[in-house]
Amino acid sequence: MSLYDVVVIGGSYAGLAASLQLARARRNVLIVDAGLRRNRFASTSHGFLGQDGRPPAEIVEEARAQVLAYPNVGIHHGRAESARGEKNEFSVLLDDGSAVQARRLVLATGVKDILPEIPGLAERWGRNVFHCPYCHGYELDRGRIAVIAVGDISMHHALMLPDWGETTLFTNGRFTPDPQQEEALAARGTRVEHALISALEGEADIVLADGRRLSFAGVFTAPTTVPSSPIADQLGCAFKEGPLGRYIDVSPMMESSVAGVFACGDVARMAGSVSFAVGDGAMAGGATHRSLMFE
Repeated sequence: MSLYDVVVIGGSYAGLAASLQLARARRNVLIVDAGLRRNRFASTSHGFLGQDGRPPAEIVEEARAQVLAYPNVGIHHGRAESARGEKNEFSVLLDDGSAVQARRLVLATGVKDILPEIPGLAERWGRNVFHCPYCHGYELDRGRIAVIAVGDISMHHALMLPDWGETTLFTNGRFTPDPQQEEALAARGTRVEHALISALEGEADIVLADGRRLSFAGVFTAPTTVPSSPIADQLGCAFKEGPLGRYIDVSPMMESSVAGVFACGDVARMAGSVSFAVGDGAMAGGATHRSLMFE
């Protein structure tokens, strides 16, 4: 069984950023990458300094090549099925049936988005339907924007998005603003539509149950998120509950409640972006190295 200083589970932005710090610290690292980036549906990535407007796959491919150029870093293209053990004695079972040992683990497994069950919405996710205004709002060029409510959290979108375009909040039977919220929406110029949504069609057309069809430049909604991997649960990591879903509870140095297990990226924060993932990954990589030096 191969022994590594660190096994990094997850090879997207956060995992690669952590691996880069560890590689430059001359530690032996294995990256385990299932190849399912959260933003794989988006054609371009925005808001990441130096990479604004690039296809996200290109950013990851270039980053991976740079990290793997270090001779002390290897990669397994596949899943980590399970993990167990304790600091200095972790064991990770891979999907090819092999197992590796590690003194430390970095969990950068990401999350899955659970979308509202509206016909046509999932097919447009990352293309015409979005979650982050900072990532995709500018490209809508001040066009009309729809917000599909999933609950009270949708007030956040409905109040933010008028800075990017004329906004309509579709309550869709999931949310009814109270008088104070109605006043706040009116102050921001957000319209409220209570008719139920039947489907999304065209590029960003919302078809209502009463037969109306309304066209928009883009649609925003808030998905529920769940960890993409059960490994944090298997190891006994503590979680926090956020407005979008649960995420791994980490210290300012990105260490989980389990000694020797660090976590970064979307799986370890309430809400994320590429920039946050890279920053968290760099912190996790450096902190993991320090824990090896000074244990």
